[in-house]
Amino acid sequence: MDEIKVDGNGEREMRLVTIIFYNDISLELQHEVHTFPKNKSGRVIIPNSFKVDKSIIAVCDGKITMLNKVGDRI
Repeated sequence: MDEIKVDGNGEREMRLVTIIFYNDISLELQHEVHTFPKNKSGRVIIPNSFKVDKSIIAVCDGKITMLNKVGDRI
């Protein structure tokens, strides 16, 4: 299990990320913005509860704006 990174005040270090994924029910590419804790090596810890029924394609740093996705008309 990943150890959670803490700052000098004993607080969890958190990171704002945009996660791009497919839901197992739909073939539509989706994305959501969340703040998750980081482990000691700095990687984001995505809870298993979020991963259920999803295929994660990418984890992006910060909030991103999706202009076009696969299947969108451009």
